[in-house]
Amino acid sequence: MPHTTSSGARASKRRNGAAKPLLAALLLGFTGTYSVLPDVAVAQSYTFSNVTINGNDRISAGTILSYAGIARGQAVSGGQLNDAYQRILASGLFESVDLEPRGGTLVINVVEFPIVNRISFEGNTRKKDEELTALVKTQTRRVFSPSQAESDANAIAEAYSQSGRLAARVTPKIIKRDNGTIDLVYEVFEGGNVEVERISFVGNEAYSDGRLRRVLQSKQAGLLRVIFQRDTFVEDRLNFDKQVLTDFYNSRGYVDFRVTGLNAELARERDGYFVTFTVEEGQQFRIGNVSVTSEMEGVNPAVYEAVKRIKPGVVFSPSLIETDVARMERQAIKDGVNFMRVEPVITRNDRDQTLDINYKISRGPRIFIERIDIEGNTTTLDRVVRRQFRVVEGDPFNPREIRESAERIRALGFFANASVNAREGSSPDQVIVDVNVEETTTGSLSFGGTYSTANGVGLAMSLSENNFLGRGQRLGVTFSGATDLRNYGLTFSEPAFLGRDVRFDFRLAYTETEASYTEYDTSNLSFSTGLTFPMTDRTRLNLAYKFDRNDMSLTEDGNPGQIISDDIAEPDRFTSALGYTYTYDSRLTGLNPNAGVLLEFGQDVAGLGGDSNYVRTTARAIAQTKVFNEEVTLRATFRAGALSYFSGDDGITTDRFTIGNSIMRGFEPKGIGPREVDTANDVDDALGGNFYAVGSFEAEFPLGLPEEYGMTGGVFYDVGSLWGLNKSNANVLYEDASLRHVIGVSLFWTTPIGPLRLNWSKALVKEDYDKEQTFDLTIQTDF
Repeated sequence: MPHTTSSGARASKRRNGAAKPLLAALLLGFTGTYSVLPDVAVAQSYTFSNVTINGNDRISAGTILSYAGIARGQAVSGGQLNDAYQRILASGLFESVDLEPRGGTLVINVVEFPIVNRISFEGNTRKKDEELTALVKTQTRRVFSPSQAESDANAIAEAYSQSGRLAARVTPKIIKRDNGTIDLVYEVFEGGNVEVERISFVGNEAYSDGRLRRVLQSKQAGLLRVIFQRDTFVEDRLNFDKQVLTDFYNSRGYVDFRVTGLNAELARERDGYFVTFTVEEGQQFRIGNVSVTSEMEGVNPAVYEAVKRIKPGVVFSPSLIETDVARMERQAIKDGVNFMRVEPVITRNDRDQTLDINYKISRGPRIFIERIDIEGNTTTLDRVVRRQFRVVEGDPFNPREIRESAERIRALGFFANASVNAREGSSPDQVIVDVNVEETTTGSLSFGGTYSTANGVGLAMSLSENNFLGRGQRLGVTFSGATDLRNYGLTFSEPAFLGRDVRFDFRLAYTETEASYTEYDTSNLSFSTGLTFPMTDRTRLNLAYKFDRNDMSLTEDGNPGQIISDDIAEPDRFTSALGYTYTYDSRLTGLNPNAGVLLEFGQDVAGLGGDSNYVRTTARAIAQTKVFNEEVTLRATFRAGALSYFSGDDGITTDRFTIGNSIMRGFEPKGIGPREVDTANDVDDALGGNFYAVGSFEAEFPLGLPEEYGMTGGVFYDVGSLWGLNKSNANVLYEDASLRHVIGVSLFWTTPIGPLRLNWSKALVKEDYDKEQTFDLTIQTDF
């Protein structure tokens, strides 16, 4: 950034010479003497009938005399005279002090420190002036203190050091002004980032260095070091990494894990660090016997035995126990049992490397919530914060519930900082819950680029506000345009509809397609609204209403067959439908952090007005797990859909399912399924299908490249089919459910411009008129 010294300041520099370094000022400031005293004066005694003070403009003579502590007519030794000198100098008000006895008169000559007129910074580009100003304790219109200025310089340098710029230097300099004032300039040399050249581990056997490096926040310097900043050496980040490693191992049953050493060695060139973590893994423990006992009168442990989910034989993880305890305490609230506490008692069995868990139920102290105070929410309404609590004033106090409420408040993303603490209220059996938050920005304007082999290069823009009017509502406007596709959208979401755990969604969208692989263009205006609410810890149900208007038009050089021509000839088609989607996601509260299952089933019924009459059914199932010490990810996906028409409706092409690369790789969009083919008239139209089923199996694994490159490999096998029509003719092919088989390899690359996936595929089994696509590249990002 440009120098902050004004043109007036620069002119003053020319008049007064170069700005004096602070070190020179310090040397001048601390050379105040009473060297006029002869050596024998130490043994002498003085009596002053008069004191003369010179050089003081702002500081009164009485103030200086009070620091000196010498009374008129008092006998003073040389040592006491020296003490007086030290006290005046230590006041921090004077650049120099000189005490000179002249017979019965003590002459005190002082040079006052100047007043700071302005504080500025020069040479800083990585940190803004506002950031540096917050670190400086020297204030304008106050007396200048060299020691405080040096302390401020050190604070600025330390801030740069914390961001990885260990070579940063800060020099305070003064520019003298008239009337005893100065401008204070902090000259900043930022230096370059000191990178982490290498992160290695000693003592790890269960997990490879590469797996552990993926856990850490700190990263090694790589090819893209100019863009990625997590390879900058930051000591506090390394200390956090120690805790992250401990949590990683503990969650996988290594309860004795310790980081026994952390060594960061600076390279000879002082441009990078070599970091080594020395660890002791210990043995992996599994869950042994699990039991529930009750010391609380009237509480049947069998009720809470049925609530727990942890099972013997699974790998131990503290989060599993936390989940069980939370479930039991929620059950107690549901049963009307107040002040119940669940304490997990763990018994270690070293012989078989198991941990027995006994959940001991006891009565906790009778403490109630007196009130909940919320402060700091200048934008967000109180009710948005308050609804994150499952308790209200007057309810029994449950420390776990308060902690979980604090996590929910932080998860909102509305606050830079959020703390929730309990303190004693008006009596020992009452507590006040204090919520202190600091607002942060919740809106964003983003621009992005997209590319796919299907739709070409595109531009995306979105405007979003996640805390609309401080109500916790989400509002978004999006636009994306590619070579063959344009989307415009407006979305609104209320996460607590009518104050309950129900999400209300509204969506309005307009889409245009000009695909080169079809004989027609489309335009679609759609509107949808719905409610989503939880049914259990893992399941969600969405109820929605959808309305859309769809239009098909012939392209300029289009040559469609009979079926597409009939569809284009139809007027705009209106669809009104009610639907639901049921979702089960074990990742929400699953016992295994490395495995999960997602099941989704939905149906839309069209016919409540409009032109379409059908039942559209879709299903999706995904299972994923990590094997080989979490080095390899295995994933299986099944997708299926069925479209059933009624009331004499045969549908049109845009109603039916199509399969693209997002569902089955190896083929162009609309590359498989029923087709109308008339070679004599050069007709080859993809018609879509009423049914589809696709299974995908893939593995993702490291390539042995440095983790900082962000590259992993994959292999996949897809099998599936698209079939079924309500209207046909002699030229229609592939109405039956003939399977296609595809194999391929993938390259996953996390780049600064977005997640990149490259697929090379080969169709093992296909039909003659299928449109094969052997390479596919997708990328999307915000920047």
